[in-house]
Amino acid sequence: MENLTHTADHVLEDFHSADLSQGEKRKISREISTALAAMTCLVTGLIYKLVFPQQAVVAGLIYSVGVLIEGVPLLVTAIQGFLQQDVVNAMEILVSIAVLACYITGQHELAILIPVILSVVHFLEERSIMGGRDAIEGLKKMQASTALLETEEGEKTVDAASLKRGDVVIVHPGVFLPVDGTVIWGKSNIDQKSLTGEPLPASVSVGDPVYAGTTNLDGVIRVRVEKEYQDTSFNKIVKLLEDAQKISIPEMRIVDQFMHYYIPFALSVAALAALLTREVGNAIAVLVVSCPCGHMLVSSAPMIAALAAATKRGILIKSSKFVEQLTQVSTIIFDKTGTITRGELSVNGWYLQGAKSREELFAAGACAASGSMHPISRSLMREMEGISCESGYEVREQPGKGITAVKGTDEVLFGSRSWIESLGYHLDETELERGGGPANWVVRGGMVLGCLMFDDSIRPEAEDVIRRLRDMGVSRSVLLTGDRERAARHIQLQAGMDEAYFQLLPEEKLERVKLLRQDAQVLAVGDGINDALALAEADVGIAMGAMGSDVAIQSADIALMNNDLENIPFVISLARSTKSIMYQNIAIAFAVSLFMMLLAAVGLIPALAGAFLHNIGAFIILINSSRILRQAGRLTREQPEKGPAVADEKE
Repeated sequence: MENLTHTADHVLEDFHSADLSQGEKRKISREISTALAAMTCLVTGLIYKLVFPQQAVVAGLIYSVGVLIEGVPLLVTAIQGFLQQDVVNAMEILVSIAVLACYITGQHELAILIPVILSVVHFLEERSIMGGRDAIEGLKKMQASTALLETEEGEKTVDAASLKRGDVVIVHPGVFLPVDGTVIWGKSNIDQKSLTGEPLPASVSVGDPVYAGTTNLDGVIRVRVEKEYQDTSFNKIVKLLEDAQKISIPEMRIVDQFMHYYIPFALSVAALAALLTREVGNAIAVLVVSCPCGHMLVSSAPMIAALAAATKRGILIKSSKFVEQLTQVSTIIFDKTGTITRGELSVNGWYLQGAKSREELFAAGACAASGSMHPISRSLMREMEGISCESGYEVREQPGKGITAVKGTDEVLFGSRSWIESLGYHLDETELERGGGPANWVVRGGMVLGCLMFDDSIRPEAEDVIRRLRDMGVSRSVLLTGDRERAARHIQLQAGMDEAYFQLLPEEKLERVKLLRQDAQVLAVGDGINDALALAEADVGIAMGAMGSDVAIQSADIALMNNDLENIPFVISLARSTKSIMYQNIAIAFAVSLFMMLLAAVGLIPALAGAFLHNIGAFIILINSSRILRQAGRLTREQPEKGPAVADEKE
């Protein structure tokens, strides 16, 4: 037995990469050891029977030891499953009865071979399932385990897990980033495909965030650590993937309900086969081929395929609502800022009142904006390429009003209409400020030069996504925002949405979701911060741009690691395909089982062959489930290419 244990441990070496728990390792080691011991008894019994044919009793005792070694654990599991009415143990129940029937009828060799063959087959199935774990383990290796820490004494290689917030690390080209951080020196291109699913690298420079698990492609950068090793976005993704493997599908209750009748049905068919054919072997074969291996893959196989397809696009599914409720959604709710819009202000128009050119207006406004960190000021400065502006102004910000910039006798004002008018200046008609966002006026040397209009521009794909969702049966689209009515109506019109509710606090968004849920299945999409309550309340919540956001991952059922709205119709189509294939699998599983039982009942399939052939249903289900990957690939290819956003320029 010591040698058998050693052999089992040797086989287990192939499983180390799957990072099995100690309990799982012991279980597999025990199964291998008992199978080897039982086969040893079988071979010993056959040899003894050949050498001493007159001593059949001794050979029978040797066989009996083999049956006990392999059969007792099987019988214990079967009894537990029977007492607890656990349909997961249906196979053990049926096989135990088959083994007992073989032993009682004197077919000792068969009583050993049937459970051993089933153990080997299921061992191979278990090994193939480990492929999912291997993939996750491979993913873990994409987060660097060491880092090049910058210290007062120079560069030092340290364990990435020892890094603290505020530490500075140096990342060379071709190296995985060890932690989440901010670039403080250098420029580079970062491959973020592992997180976002985006094929094109992201260009980063000083001030840009970078994430663990991504790859620095070309430049050397210095990164300030913002999150410690265990708290990185990448580790959260790996944890979600591990949790996703445990998702159960309530839609598949029909399988559980049927399985309660399946065992009595299989026993009845076996009994009829024995009575009508007067062959106990036929009854044993019926019990063996009726083992419901395929039934256990009905929902798990397509769900694993769907998880793989979604993960490739940077979509993390963390709830069974993906199949259970997403397929029935008829109302979709969008947050505005950062969801339907880019979440970043830009200059979308201007009006010249006293200025002679756009360049004059922009240059004057930049004299004040250059000394401010306000989002409006930053958005103006991003538009200054090719336009020079003076520096050296003393800047004073008036909270909620605007900016005063003074240099000698030159004074520049940059602020809201109400503030500029309160200072005695005459501005043109308010209709000029017709955009959805704020407008700032520029005054220089006592003369009103004009107005700069800003907007949080709508995502270029938003209108097409709303139209596609409507074509898919999502009949009602609703915008919820804390912004002003004018901004909300502007975005509603651009996106082609049915309704808009504005100036809502998070609690008010929650109440609106509750009202909408009274009439329909609701999908809520938000950025996961101020929308956390709404995401949690909706039938299904999708958090966009979840990379780096703890709130997004905690509150939503699905997390998008990028900001691509195209992923929403994609994930709905994926859910529908997954559900359809699950129900196809139900039909396949039961049809194959019934057909195999019929063949076994009339003697066309013997028991030993049945131990192999009962897996045909599982094989067909795996092939059928793999269609999800092909369908997902087709959905990806069919999505329209996104062109550049074009801002309206008003002059």
